[in-house]
Amino acid sequence: MSASGAVQPGHPGAAVGPSPAAAASPATGPLFRPLNAEDEEQQPTEIESLCMNCYRNGTTRLLLTKIPFFREIIVSSFSCEHCGWNNTEIQSAGRIQDQGVRYTLTVRSQEDMNREVVKTDSATTRIPELDFEIPAFSQKGALTTVEGLISRAISGLEQDQPTRRAVEGAIAERIDEFIGKLKDLKQMASPFTLIIDDPSGNSFVENPHAPQKDNALVITYYERTPQQAEMLGLQAEAPEEKAEEEDLRNEVLQFNTNCPECNAPAQTNMKLVQIPHFKEVIIMATNCENCGHRTNEVKSGGAVEPLGTRITLHITDPSDMTRDLLKSETCSVEIPELEFELGMAVLGGKFTTLEGLLKDIRELVTKNPFTLGDSSNPGQAEKLQEFSQKVGQIIEGKMKAHFIMDDPAGNSYLQNVYAPEDDPEMKVERYKRTFDQNEELGLNDMKTEGYEAGLAPQR
Repeated sequence: MSASGAVQPGHPGAAVGPSPAAAASPATGPLFRPLNAEDEEQQPTEIESLCMNCYRNGTTRLLLTKIPFFREIIVSSFSCEHCGWNNTEIQSAGRIQDQGVRYTLTVRSQEDMNREVVKTDSATTRIPELDFEIPAFSQKGALTTVEGLISRAISGLEQDQPTRRAVEGAIAERIDEFIGKLKDLKQMASPFTLIIDDPSGNSFVENPHAPQKDNALVITYYERTPQQAEMLGLQAEAPEEKAEEEDLRNEVLQFNTNCPECNAPAQTNMKLVQIPHFKEVIIMATNCENCGHRTNEVKSGGAVEPLGTRITLHITDPSDMTRDLLKSETCSVEIPELEFELGMAVLGGKFTTLEGLLKDIRELVTKNPFTLGDSSNPGQAEKLQEFSQKVGQIIEGKMKAHFIMDDPAGNSYLQNVYAPEDDPEMKVERYKRTFDQNEELGLNDMKTEGYEAGLAPQR
């Protein structure tokens, strides 16, 4: 640090002497020595400087010291023997700390008044009992005591009182009254609270019981606000811009595949869809331009539910055909009135309407060459044709029936048109899966906890 940079007592002075580092170089030991009045080797560095009051040369004294249980500071003092002007201040020898600090001291005795205090120029001092505050950067930094802080405030208020009494007598009288309250605090007329809030983190209030806890002193560290960082001349760190996550719900993804019918190159479209009052599902559709084959499939976007789901709908109106329906690969379908049951994995996963699923079921039966072909049993063919006609009647609303979806994995869904109220025609049951159902879903052999212990011997 150059001498001209360190000499800033009140009015800046122009130094003409050597730098403090050069002046202190002959001394042995560390550059910053603990503050101790009995240390004879700890002497200030004197530099001849220009007095900005009378423009003659004065003397600046610099003391590089270390506050016990705190950090290094630079104490500077300027005095002019010609005009008598003098001033003192302190500067932190370290960097601005990562966090701000707030000291809250409850002053109850004269011992508390004698505590050493380091107050930087960026610190704010408050006494809540008097609603009194010394704003940041309104005073130079100081190495003093609690009593010294109050005396300094009194001196600042008394400085212009003669002029105020002549010009604004009422205001001067109120300030005199307030000065009297500050003097009462110096005499310990009553306990009070002293708060020193420093966003730079370089202020300090002595703990006479160190390293033990001081019950009268509360130290709070906090993150600086952008305004405080700007006040200290720090460039506020711009918040890290979070990488924009791709919103797959509003985008259709495509990937290349082969047609399951003709094996020609084709594209499969995939989209993530949120079903209201249910969960997310993945819909995949393939359209082959070569042979015209189309297929679609639905995959659950979530895990296997803890309980199975059984949904029973009483079809009483043609409007029931418009209900949205999600049938997972693990869901079976039953229509008791037709003595019909569709097992798991048949038709795969589908996201459609109730009408669409009934038409798929009818098409599955009527287009089966082994049941309706020339070699089929005539009696069986008549039953299947009758079944097809009854399915058509249900779709047209001419026949009432019960439609049951049983999904042990709990990933199937049938729209409730009265949501969020209960649907009087629909019943949803949650049940605990049997061992056989868990076996069919592959859950009995699935181990999600403690599997590391089983793998350890194999490694």
